[in-house]
Order: sequence, then structure tokens, then C-alpha cells
Amino acid sequence: MEVESSGVMCQGVILGAIIFWILSSSYLNFTQKLRSFLQPWVNHHVETGTHVVLQIQSYKHGFLDVFFSGLSCVVSVPFYTAFLPLLFWSGHGQLARQMTLLMAFCDYIGNCIKDVVSASRPPSPPVRRVTATKDEEDNALEYGLPSSHTLNTVCLSGYLLHYVLTHNQIQGPYVDYLGLSLVCLFVVLIGLGRIYLGMHSLIDILAGLVFGLGILAFWLAVDEHIDSFVISGPNVTSFWAALSFLLLFAYPTPELPTPSFEYHTAFNGVALGIVAGVQQTYHQFHHDEVPRLFSHDLTIPVFVGRMILGIPTILLVKFCSKALAKWIIPVVANTLGIPIKSSSYVKSDKIKQGGCLQKLLPKHEAFDVDTGIRFVQYAGLAWSVVDLVPSLFTYTNL
Repeated sequence: MEVESSGVMCQGVILGAIIFWILSSSYLNFTQKLRSFLQPWVNHHVETGTHVVLQIQSYKHGFLDVFFSGLSCVVSVPFYTAFLPLLFWSGHGQLARQMTLLMAFCDYIGNCIKDVVSASRPPSPPVRRVTATKDEEDNALEYGLPSSHTLNTVCLSGYLLHYVLTHNQIQGPYVDYLGLSLVCLFVVLIGLGRIYLGMHSLIDILAGLVFGLGILAFWLAVDEHIDSFVISGPNVTSFWAALSFLLLFAYPTPELPTPSFEYHTAFNGVALGIVAGVQQTYHQFHHDEVPRLFSHDLTIPVFVGRMILGIPTILLVKFCSKALAKWIIPVVANTLGIPIKSSSYVKSDKIKQGGCLQKLLPKHEAFDVDTGIRFVQYAGLAWSVVDLVPSLFTYTNL
């Protein structure tokens, strides 16, 4: 009982600290002051480092365009979003939980730094920017420092290596050396590829590497505590819901609008959905004794059946969550008189302004319902991955 009360107190301290940070940083205009100090220095290094980008791009070749574009897709946020459900369904629940939460943490920290600094990418022209996919076109709209691909690769591949080495029965210095060498090679190729594609300068890659190593070291120190809290802590769902809500506000305003906040909102919702679902169904679907892929109880044909059933289900849940949020959030906001706006999800004729709460807010401020809709749809998707779909697996003997 005493441990539980101390845990609840700790949760209150964390939420209180975030609220204090939101209010104090807004009052002190912390983002603008930090940007005025960092942005000129970073932009100077981006400009002076252009010759490095051009020198690497002098080896232009069609094969390299395809190779580095494909490599960037493999470590992109959409790839991880598609890969993580398969990790859950293959029986590696602990790894999947940690990778999901680590990805959300990396996305938040990396995008916060991007939008605080608001530093430009390499100038194009003269730099040739290769955007082979829609995802890369969207990435090009973000600010440069740090390189998210480099940061995410360092953290996720580094954590995957740590997990494999600590859970693998084959031990020895040669195994450690081989694993570390492969991860280092992968990180170097990602960083080199981002420069070759004209997406980042050398300073962006170095910043991604440094911040990535820092985040990885922090996560390795707290991962077991976080996992223990998620599966058996007090007030897990309510605390994480409050945390996720506050993190939507504990985010810097960039110099110009970028997609970075949208990515943060999506993975913030994913983290909430995963935590809420796992906390409720851990002893049913996600404990350490569940069958794993390639075992007698989870063969490849069964796993393929899980994908055939699971992927359409989570996409359907995402669609329904989005439709429900598009209907409920504007109605609630209009009923309470909260001023709202929408750039894409809600038609203007469904947005009404006015009400008692509008008088309490500055005229230029309005709640962007797109943020709430995006958050809800990805939370619904993630919840279905760890709760609804595993229930369907049980009913269908998969």
C-alpha cells in the first residue's frame, strides 16, 4: 500500500512538473530565446558544410539513389508503424512494448529539437534533393537538425542489439563484436545516405548521433522500470492518458509550420493505445510465456493467418476511430464554446465559433481539432494491435 501511494505521488510530481514547464516556458518565451542563440550557429554550419554534401553527391549513380532511398524507407516512421504490430503478434511482447515507447520518445525529443532550433536543410540548389517517396517529400518539409533517421536508427538498432544480446543463449565476445559492428555499419550507411540524398548536412547527422546515443543510454537505464510500471503499476491508463494530453502542449512552436508536430501527435497516441491495451490484457496475451514465432504453437502459416486477419482489422479500427473523432470532438468543442479550427479533417460548415469559453481565450487562439482527431485515431489503432486483434486470434485459434 505504501509503495502504491508513493507511486501515485511520483506520478503527480511528474505531471505537475510538466504543467509547470509548459506555463513557465510560455511565460519566459523560452523557445524563442533558445532559437535565437542556436539557429544562427547551426545555419552557419549548414551553409559551410554544403561543400561536403556536394562532394558526396558527386558520386551520383542510379543504384545509389535507389539503395539509399530504400534504406531510408526501412528506418522511417511509417515502416516502424507497420513493423511493430507484427512484433507483438509474433510473441515478442516485451521487445515490442519497449521499441514502441522508445520510438515515441525518440520522435518527441527529436521533433522538439527540430522545431526549437528551426534550422534549415542543405540549400537546394545547389544540393540535389532526392525525394523518391511521399514520406520523403513530407520529411523535406521539416527542419534539419537533428537527423531523425540517424537518431532513430541509433536508438532502435542499439536497443534491439541490447535485447538480442541479453536474451540470446549464444554468448561470447565475438557475438558482441559482430552485433556492434553491424549496428555501427547500419548507422553509418543511414547517415551517409541522408547526406547523399540531400536531406541533411553533416552537422545534422552528428547531432542525430549524439542525441541518439544520449537517449539510448537513458532508455537502457530505465527500460525495465518503465516496463514494470506498464504491466503492473498503479493508475497506469489514467496517468498515461494525462501524460499524453500534456505532451500535446509541452511542444515548441516552430518558426514556420512543419509536419513534425503531426508525427509527434500520432506516436503519442500510439504510445497511449499500447500502454492502455497491454495494461488491461497483459496476463492474457502479452506475458512471457506466450508462444513465439517458429515455435510449435506459432508456426509460419499461423503467423501469416494472424497478419491476414490482423492488418485489415487495425486499419478498420483506425478508420472508425478517425470517423468517430471527426464527429465527437467538434460537437463537444462547439457545445462547450471552445473556439476550434481545422486544416484538413473537418469541413468549415461544421465549425462554429462562440461561447462562454471563447471569452476566456485570446481571439487568435483556437484549438486545432486535427490534433485531437489524429491522436484518437492512432490511439485506437494501437489499442486494437494489443487488445482487439489478439482477442480475435483467440476466437479463431490463431
